[in-house]
Amino acid sequence: MRFTGSDYKRSRRLGFSTLETGEELRKRSYGPGQHGNARKRKPSEYGKQLVEKQKLRHMYGVNERQFRRLFNIAIKSTEVTGIAFFRILESRLDNLVFRMGFSRTRRGAKQLVNHGHVTVNGKKVDISSYLCSVNDVIAIRESSKNLKVIKEALESKPSSVGYVKVDAAKLEGIFLRAPERNELPQDIVEAQIIEYYNRLL
Repeated sequence: MRFTGSDYKRSRRLGFSTLETGEELRKRSYGPGQHGNARKRKPSEYGKQLVEKQKLRHMYGVNERQFRRLFNIAIKSTEVTGIAFFRILESRLDNLVFRMGFSRTRRGAKQLVNHGHVTVNGKKVDISSYLCSVNDVIAIRESSKNLKVIKEALESKPSSVGYVKVDAAKLEGIFLRAPERNELPQDIVEAQIIEYYNRLL
């Protein structure tokens, strides 16, 4: 059985579904503990920026050091920083394994990659933070195709995003293109995240 306790508590504290399913918030949308539903003071601008940053970081399951490194890549891009940052996060191998439906969660996808069950363009890659390029072919290794967790994931959560194409029979998919902003979570205010890191520059 998957342990989801910490994910549920974190999502309720942030008031945001980091698993992108909404199930963590169905019973209650406020934080844990007896004072979780108490009236809170209006957050400062810094507080708002911090919450948005934490929402995005926890959604992708990235530690602070990695998150900031990817943000620094985004600000050097010729694209708008917010969409560039999203696109970099979406190109992570663990995220694409999740988006293709080979895992129910990003945490599970990270484990599949780290345990050597995934290939990129025919070569085993066991680094979950590996950044994929458009047209990369991501597949489950032949020796791993009978894993129960992968079959269950495909049955319960088939791929539903337009920037990947999945062949469920072959257990492989193609990263077709970078996602558009309207294909990504709408309840993240990336401008607040940019402001958060601009304060640190």
